[in-house]
Amino acid sequence: MKSAILNRKQMTIHYEPGSRVIEPHALGYSQNGDLLLRAYQVSGASASGEHEHWKLFRIDRMSAANDNGETFDGPRPGYRKGDKAMKGGIIAEL
Repeated sequence: MKSAILNRKQMTIHYEPGSRVIEPHALGYSQNGDLLLRAYQVSGASASGEHEHWKLFRIDRMSAANDNGETFDGPRPGYRKGDKAMKGGIIAEL
């Protein structure tokens, strides 16, 4: 996931309730030590009903994550470095 962030690679992931296409922006740890990914979801399934929006994913809840061969230009509007959800430390960010 770190490489996908640094190289601006779009990813296809499986995260309940189904497959999603995302643009990963930040990877880090929560205060409790959970590995988190902040990403912009471009399309796909959504439990919240927001199919295109900012999402925070727990890596341990992903059953698949693959480079889909697409890239993205850079940070989406609304992206902020130093994600406050990643109080345990940031591994990589745009």
